[in-house]
Amino acid sequence: QVQLVESGGGLVQAGGSLRLSCAASGRTFSTGVTGWFRQAPGKEREFVAAIRRSGGNTYYADSVKGRFTISRDNAKNTVYLQMNSLKAEDTAVYYCAVTRYYSATYYPSSMEYWGKGTLVTVSS
Repeated sequence: QVQLVESGGGLVQAGGSLRLSCAASGRTFSTGVTGWFRQAPGKEREFVAAIRRSGGNTYYADSVKGRFTISRDNAKNTVYLQMNSLKAEDTAVYYCAVTRYYSATYYPSSMEYWGKGTLVTVSS
């Protein structure tokens, strides 16, 4: 089993920044992908960004390209999501998730393990 714990959420004004962290424990994989997803009230969970454990390839949703940056520290088993120029529409619960398998795109159904989420609220 893989345990994932997100942190770093909070309340921020529009235009501000936050950095989310996802710490993994338990069973870890030498390969695989860690992704960030978000779910706003009344909406479906959606892909935000992902990063490969090996090689560091990154993937972003169009809505966050140029504003969010995903990175990893394999020695700490931690993945980060730096969020800049935040907008009110970024308000959501942000979830970290892991899968062992590579894919061209990542959907919530692609992921095998999930954290419990951290709330990000952006005030306009």
